[in-house]
Amino acid sequence: MQALLGLETEEIRALLPADEPAFRARQVYEALYHRRAASFDDLTTLAKPLRQALALRCCFGYPEAASVYQSTDGTKRYLLRLADGKTVETVFMPEQARDTLCISTQVGCPVGCHFCLTALMGLERNLTAGEIVGQVFFVARDNGLWADAKRINIVMMGQGEPLLNVPEVLKAARILTDVKGLGLSPRRITVSTSGIVPRIAEFAQAPDSQRPRLAISLNASSEEQRCRLMPITRKWHLRDLLDACRNYPLRTWENLSFEYVLLKDVNDTDADARRVARLLANINCKLNLIALNPGPGIPFSTPDPARVAAFQAIVRKSVPCFVRRPRGLDIYAACGQLKRMESPPALISPPVARL
Repeated sequence: MQALLGLETEEIRALLPADEPAFRARQVYEALYHRRAASFDDLTTLAKPLRQALALRCCFGYPEAASVYQSTDGTKRYLLRLADGKTVETVFMPEQARDTLCISTQVGCPVGCHFCLTALMGLERNLTAGEIVGQVFFVARDNGLWADAKRINIVMMGQGEPLLNVPEVLKAARILTDVKGLGLSPRRITVSTSGIVPRIAEFAQAPDSQRPRLAISLNASSEEQRCRLMPITRKWHLRDLLDACRNYPLRTWENLSFEYVLLKDVNDTDADARRVARLLANINCKLNLIALNPGPGIPFSTPDPARVAAFQAIVRKSVPCFVRRPRGLDIYAACGQLKRMESPPALISPPVARL
C-alpha cells in the first residue's frame, strides 16, 4: 500500500482519480499535515466514496511503537517499527519552555565514529521523508504536543548521517516548514553532519525558508586526531570541511553549530582546546561540548566535570562555547547512545552521569 505520509501535493494528485479537481490533492495534503489527520474518516473535506477509494489503495504510514523507555529526567526513548519491520529510535526531551525531538534519518549509520554506539550497527537503509516526518507526528501525538503552547525543536541527530540522505531530509524539511504543512520555522530544525563536504554545498542550495540549521560534528582538534576518531576524515579532510563551513551561506539570523564530544585523555586537553579555538576563530559559529555518554563496546571514558569546564573556559575566549547537558543517560537515549537496545532498561547496566 502507498503511504500518504511524506507525499507532497503533486504526488497525492497522482493517486486521485483523473476526474477529481486539482484542489482535492491540496485538501488531502492540508488535512494530513496541517490538521494532522490520523484516519481516512478525518479527511472530512472529501466525499465518502473518495475516502473509501483512497483507503483501498493507501495507508497513512505512521510508525508503530515497538518499545518505549522512560528516563528519570522525563526523557523518552522510542523504538519505532517501520512498515518493513525495521526499527529506528526517536527521543523526546521535554523542557519547561520547549520540547525537543531527536529523530533519525537512516536505519543505522555508515560513518563509523569510534565513540558512538550507533556506529556499531552499520547502515541498513535510508529513511524516506515519510518515515522521517512520521517520527515527529508519532511522538508529538503520543505526548500531546499539538495542544501545547511550548515551542517544538527538531534535531536530526538520531541514527544516521543526514547528509547521506539529502533528498529525503530536505523533502521532510519542506513538509515540516510549509505553512500549509506542519508550519515549523527552519530556525527550529537542526541537521547534524559528520562532515560530508560535497553534500554541505548541496544542502545549502535549499531555499532559505525551508533549509534547517546545520551542525557539524568536529570532535577533534587536528586532522590526525580526527582520522583516528572519525574514519570519514580520511575521505573528506578537516581543512576541506572547515573551508566548506566558511563558505556556507548563513542567513542573517544564523550561525553554524559545532559539536565536540570530549573523550578523557584523548581530545580534552588544554592544548586541544586552544587548537579548536584557532580552527573556529574565523567562522560565525558556536561550539557545543558533549562529555562522552558511555556505552558497552565504546573504548573511551568520560572526562571529569572540572576538565570539561577548563576546556570550555579556554574556547569561550574566542568562540561562544556551551556544555550540553545529557538527557536520558539511564535509558541509553543520550547523544551517541542510540543502538536499538530492546532489553528493558533494568537489564541494561546504566552509565554513570558525570555531568
